Amino acid sequence: MDFLELAKKRYSVRGYTDQKVEAEKLERILQAAHVAPTAANLQPVRLIVVRDEEGLAKIGRAANIYGAPLAVIVCADRERAWERPYDGKRTGDIDAAILTDHMMLEAAALGLGSLWVCYFKPDVIREAFRLPDRLEPVNILAIGYAAGAAADPERHAGTRIPVEALTDWER
Repeated sequence: MDFLELAKKRYSVRGYTDQKVEAEKLERILQAAHVAPTAANLQPVRLIVVRDEEGLAKIGRAANIYGAPLAVIVCADRERAWERPYDGKRTGDIDAAILTDHMMLEAAALGLGSLWVCYFKPDVIREAFRLPDRLEPVNILAIGYAAGAAADPERHAGTRIPVEALTDWER
């Protein structure tokens, strides 16, 4: 499968089976995060892998992960993120997003579903997982085997703005 096919195949899963994600697949997902680029290669991201019932229940107090048997809390490390010298923009959230995207696409390549969750209570996550102040929970990636039918890979033609509306050339 080429990259565009994979990207079209991926969709936001909001219902999972009880089947656990195999250790080999989880390792590949984490390897995808490991090879993701970060600004100045500073790698200012920490991943909290949560798969036991107690940890998933903690996440459930902060977010809906739709019964996923695995979640990765993606955190930016404020102290390690690169800072753009012109305006002080720190790239930790961008780097966290790149790692999340890599993990999400690897999950799809492995036949798993995922959901990128940004609608969560960061203070609850921070407290439940005893995050130090330097770590900012940026998102939660829910992962598992999808329950129900997959989304149509060609759905983007009707659900996205046209490429022409997305793109400006030389202006």
